[in-house]
Amino acid sequence: MATSPPRGALHLASVLLTATVALYMALVAFGNITDFGTNQQFVQHVLAMDTTFKDDDLMWRAITGKGLQNTAYVAIIVWETAAALVLAYGTWLLARRRQGGDGAAARRIATYGLLMVMLLFGAGFIAIGGEWFSMWQSSDWNGLDAALRVFLLSGIVLIVVHLPERNPV
Repeated sequence: MATSPPRGALHLASVLLTATVALYMALVAFGNITDFGTNQQFVQHVLAMDTTFKDDDLMWRAITGKGLQNTAYVAIIVWETAAALVLAYGTWLLARRRQGGDGAAARRIATYGLLMVMLLFGAGFIAIGGEWFSMWQSSDWNGLDAALRVFLLSGIVLIVVHLPERNPV
C-alpha cells in the first residue's frame, strides 16, 4: 500500500487553526442554544439601546420589539451554526488534502466559513452592534472587545489558509 509523503507544518497549521475556529463557533452556537436566555438578554439590550447615552439623535435606531429582537437572536444562532458546519467541513477537506495537491476546494470551503465568522463579528457585532446601535456606549452590554478578538483570530487563520506551501517542513 502506497503512503503519501508527510505534509508540511503550514498545512498542519491550516488544518488545526481552521479546526480551532470551527470548534469555537460550534461551542458558541451550542451555548446559545442550550443557554438561550443569557445572550438573548445581550441582544435585547444592544438592540433596545437601553444602556447607552440615550441621545435623542440616535435613539430612533433602537429596536424594542421583543419579536424583532428574538428574530435577530435566532438568526445569529443559525448563522453561527452554519459557520461551524462549514468550518468543520473545510477542516475535514483540508485534512484530507494530499501533499502536492493545490487544495483549492478545501481552501475555498474554509474561506467561506472564516468569512462567515468575520461577517458576523465584523459587520454584525462591531459595525452594526457597535456603531449603529452604539454598543460602545454601554458599560454593561459592550461586546466589542470579544468581537474584535474573534474577528482578528478568523482573519489570521484566513491568511494562514491562503499562504503558499512551497517546501513542506
